[in-house]
Amino acid sequence: MHADLSVVVPVLDEADELPRLLDELASQSLPLQIVIADGGSRDRSREIVERSERALWVQAPRGRGAQMNAGAAAAIAENLLFLHVDSHLMHRCQLEQALQSLEAARRRHGGCIAGHFALAFRRQQAGGDSAYRYMEAKSRSGRPGTINGDQGLLLSADFFRELGGFDTRLPFFEDQKMAAEIFRRGRWLLLPGVLGTSARRFETEGLAPRYALMALMTWMHQIGLEDFLQQAVGVYREQSTTHALDLRPFVRLARRQLLQALSRQPGLVERIGRSLRANAWQPWLALDLLTGRPVDSGTLRWFTDHAEPRLHGAGGRRLSRALARLLLLGLRLPLERVLPAGRSVQSR
Repeated sequence: MHADLSVVVPVLDEADELPRLLDELASQSLPLQIVIADGGSRDRSREIVERSERALWVQAPRGRGAQMNAGAAAAIAENLLFLHVDSHLMHRCQLEQALQSLEAARRRHGGCIAGHFALAFRRQQAGGDSAYRYMEAKSRSGRPGTINGDQGLLLSADFFRELGGFDTRLPFFEDQKMAAEIFRRGRWLLLPGVLGTSARRFETEGLAPRYALMALMTWMHQIGLEDFLQQAVGVYREQSTTHALDLRPFVRLARRQLLQALSRQPGLVERIGRSLRANAWQPWLALDLLTGRPVDSGTLRWFTDHAEPRLHGAGGRRLSRALARLLLLGLRLPLERVLPAGRSVQSR
């Protein structure tokens, strides 16, 4: 079998989504190998894959990182595309055009390059237009902390092996860690077109609490407190078991870990300050979207050209450290002033 591209999709009890995605992949204009890496589905997922003439079913340990590594090991093409099962391709030439764009970028910049798509959310419920528009705009920005698995990951098999595959220490967050590693060792390319993605998790768990929890997870990772991800039970449930999300236990756990780290990790203030500087662009993006200004010529452009360079100077570092100290001082206040009483998170 010849394939220009191997598409690896991790699944767990996704019999409802698989037929649609398999049809979309089968209709693409370039030769594909489709690898479905199953983490132990109890529904008809395996039966659906094995009925397909163009899909390979691979049994893998549960956890997206482990599943995608197993799928990559079975891939035969020189290029890999990792997709989530709720991704939607917009037209039959999308993957061919994406691969052509990646190959052109490799000719210009070398082999250490990976591509991702901008997102377009597919929703079943009304409301939240501004929030979804903000998340879609972030997916186009290409900034650290904004690239995740929903956007797809296109790269050469050689570069994937050089990166060491996905981190498997957690059943989630492997995409953020891979994205950060690509920033360190190569570069990112925004691929042509957009990739549809389901808003089902936001709609089931609640848009505001799910987005806030994603931001909290990313921030705790950025400042080096990854124990939060290990201890926060239910931070990322299987899709089939999701329900309305209670944010309070996760905020309490994060507060407790921050206060403990303050006395044990002298570099915490500097790490928080660095994170504040790295994310200072986001309010300017939100302002452009709210006021209808073009992102490439609005207040975000002003911030990027004029304010952001100063943030990384000595004055900006002093300001961010002062803000970090104020944040940590605020954490010492009783949490009940901010959040109603609720149950605490249990560790694993």
